[in-house]
Amino acid sequence: MSRFVGAVAPIAVADRSGLDESIHHGAGVALRGVDVVATVGDPDLVVYPRSCLKPLQAAAMVALGLDVPDDQLAVACASHDGADLHLRTVRRLLADHGLTDADLDNTPSRPFGAGARSAARRAGVEPSSLQQNCSGKHAAMLAACVVNGWPTAGYVDPGHPLQQAITAHLETLGCAVTHIGVDGCGAPTHAFALRDLATAFAHVARSDSQVARAMRAHPVLVAGEDRDVTAWIRSLPGLIAKEGAAGVMAAGLPDGRGVAFKIADGSDVARRAVTAEALRAAGVDVDTLAADAVNAARVPVLGHGREVGVVRALNWSTCSS
Repeated sequence: MSRFVGAVAPIAVADRSGLDESIHHGAGVALRGVDVVATVGDPDLVVYPRSCLKPLQAAAMVALGLDVPDDQLAVACASHDGADLHLRTVRRLLADHGLTDADLDNTPSRPFGAGARSAARRAGVEPSSLQQNCSGKHAAMLAACVVNGWPTAGYVDPGHPLQQAITAHLETLGCAVTHIGVDGCGAPTHAFALRDLATAFAHVARSDSQVARAMRAHPVLVAGEDRDVTAWIRSLPGLIAKEGAAGVMAAGLPDGRGVAFKIADGSDVARRAVTAEALRAAGVDVDTLAADAVNAARVPVLGHGREVGVVRALNWSTCSS
């Protein structure tokens, strides 16, 4: 039996021409400090946060002595579009530590962003590790190895000193790691509860860490010009937010509020649609404070090239404590 059975609940529906057509299930939690204020499904569902880990991994590397400009730290947190700005920043991060993109060991691919991907194809640029959306994280991992005198070869191996130190730092953030897998880019990805993910993001945001400041200062480097995550960070003062592959989202605010959720079927469309409701569940007035982000995250359903419906989030259950 799947571990999702009994752990997930309806979280979003898609309607077409006035009739609900599809439903997505998921689990999520909204926190204020240590108190759970709203949930959907099981808030203790263990998930791979996927790229939601990046700000937490970056925080670990800062604790290990990585000292880089905020733009480079922001791209270390990124699932970037692969635009020129992103690639230039990754190259500078590498060069500042005596490295080149030949040292990267993430999976080669074309850019994540549609515009950058099309431009690379037109220019005849082959897939590369530099263009892959996790190259900033990998560049930071290599730089952290240089800073600590660790070998750069094998830096993605879970037994490498860097990865062991990252795992240990996740535990200090309250993330009880139950399993370590391999992410799409080749780096380790740690599994732990959604409640722990929300708590960790709230801590990073509340502590006004260098990672939080970098993400707030350079939201385009964290994602891309037209990405919903960029719009959320721009719209809500103090917010840090990061999406992950397979329908994961996490966000934190300086007042100690945090949210995290997982779409069970891995839909990024549903993830986008649910983000606003997750923040509402945490008590954030997104409709007043972040109307642009709410609009950017809206997912229309099309029929004959025009909008005939929308993917809409379902209400979360509020909690008394």
